[in-house]
Amino acid sequence: MQSEKIINHIVNWLKDYAQNSGMKGFVIGVSGGIDSAVVSMLAAKTGLKVLLLEMPIRQKEDQVNRAQDHIEDLKSKFSNVEGFRVDLTPTFDTFQKTVDVKDQDFPAEQLALANSRSRLRMLTLYYYGQIHGLLVTGTGNKVEDFGVGFFTKYGDGGVDISPIADLYKTQIYELARHLDIIESIQKAIPTDGLWDVERTDEQQIGATYPELEWAMEQDQSLTPDHFEGRQREVFEKYQKMHRATLHKINPIPICDIPEEYKS
Repeated sequence: MQSEKIINHIVNWLKDYAQNSGMKGFVIGVSGGIDSAVVSMLAAKTGLKVLLLEMPIRQKEDQVNRAQDHIEDLKSKFSNVEGFRVDLTPTFDTFQKTVDVKDQDFPAEQLALANSRSRLRMLTLYYYGQIHGLLVTGTGNKVEDFGVGFFTKYGDGGVDISPIADLYKTQIYELARHLDIIESIQKAIPTDGLWDVERTDEQQIGATYPELEWAMEQDQSLTPDHFEGRQREVFEKYQKMHRATLHKINPIPICDIPEEYKS
């Protein structure tokens, strides 16, 4: 992979897009993970204003520390970077108490609350983006955004631009090494950070990113029966998740009204 050329291409794309849209720069949520670290570094290289927000919601200490360390690292290297903490835990606690339905049990409640964390962060990013004239910049990669739909609709999927969505996770790790992202982030186990009890991406999906990338590269007209062992298991899991999340991956369906009905 030609890392330097990819980096320059993304940096130029980001800069051109912002300038052509009349925006001043980028606002990015920094989680302490590899994707947001790479995206924020690429945005910083444009020379345009970059605002980094760490938005903890009952976050684990190691995630908070990595996010803060990354923000400080970028601020020390780039004069166009600002960053601060917006603690959303009290806001989320209030939301959870407000929507709580007493004496009723809903199987999807915990997932709905996890997605609500992501959507609260999206709200926050758009607030700061609007008052500062900045583009909300996505951090999703190719497998997450177009493979298994591992993102929250109108949460981390609600962005203005998506600079790394054509790159696999393994490729993003290569960029991180080339960009000299802090070591603690490069070594961190991927997690979405949306649960009170820590759940890694692999635990939630049931496959590693390299396995998912392999599955995504296969001919999708094949069935799991074309494979054996672990490959069969991963391919079946990939296809099942892909089908189940097409409502997130595909554009919003629009009901086309016949012209004669509207005249």
